[in-house]
Amino acid sequence: MSEAAENPELMRKLIVERLVGATGDPRKVCDAARAVAMRALPNLIDVFRDKLSMPMAIDVASVDIVRLAEVKPERDSFDVLVVVPAYTSRDALTMRLDPQALSLLVSSFFGGDPDIPPPPIKRAPSKIERDVASMVFEAFAHAMNGEGVRALGLKYSAATVLSGETDFKRFVVRDGPGVKITFTLGAGETTGELTAFFPQRVLMETRVQAQPGAGSAEAKAWRSRFNEEVMRSKVELKATVPLMKVPLGELAQLQVGQVLELDENARSETRLSARDRTVFLCEFGKLGQHYTVRVRRPFDARQEVIDGLLAG
Repeated sequence: MSEAAENPELMRKLIVERLVGATGDPRKVCDAARAVAMRALPNLIDVFRDKLSMPMAIDVASVDIVRLAEVKPERDSFDVLVVVPAYTSRDALTMRLDPQALSLLVSSFFGGDPDIPPPPIKRAPSKIERDVASMVFEAFAHAMNGEGVRALGLKYSAATVLSGETDFKRFVVRDGPGVKITFTLGAGETTGELTAFFPQRVLMETRVQAQPGAGSAEAKAWRSRFNEEVMRSKVELKATVPLMKVPLGELAQLQVGQVLELDENARSETRLSARDRTVFLCEFGKLGQHYTVRVRRPFDARQEVIDGLLAG
């Protein structure tokens, strides 16, 4: 949380992520997650072919929109879990291995008989099993991270493998809108699962940054005012024509029926606001029989304070 405290923009994103039930278009979120999973598959197959003694079938079973609260296992779970941070989020990726998948991987890693499928683990994982899980998690993190402008910026070196009642009791989940990718890992007829959870914000930010023109000054200014997570929310716009500035003493003496004279420049100082926040300075006009508001420039709160001090 110290990183967010030093970055007001990141703090705002995390707060909105907690409050908003969904981010962006669900179809686009699922498409982005599926693209990450399918991009990772070839690399994963190559890695496990070299490290394991028997063939391990890896496939993408499903991609689902979820709440990140689903990440937290029950205290008596025998799953193994890891939280991988990134440059933009301390919980950019959370992965869980179920007991059957971990048992298969350990057996295959140490040359187990492929004709005798190992049973799922029904106890807290040992140190060796945790080390194998860490190796698998690292392979999945590197494969899903990708390269270039769409890389997720994952930092697996800062991750710690969690397992057992004590770890899960202390494990705190920051809830919010997420997406879950379920991978199946199988040897013969026995299969287990590795599930990967991403905050939707982490996936969609890299997609927005990779779009043509996303790095322009106009795009950055727009995203600084309206984050991708609330782009689809409907807000009421209000165009306000400021009357004048008067001392509090004169304001206290206003009476019912009194006529206020508009400043001659009032119509050129129309302000467009949403949810009580001024976002643009505009010009008031008329087109035919309709009144219009023409957007002139974004509202600058700092400049507004300076102008007010100079006017005073």
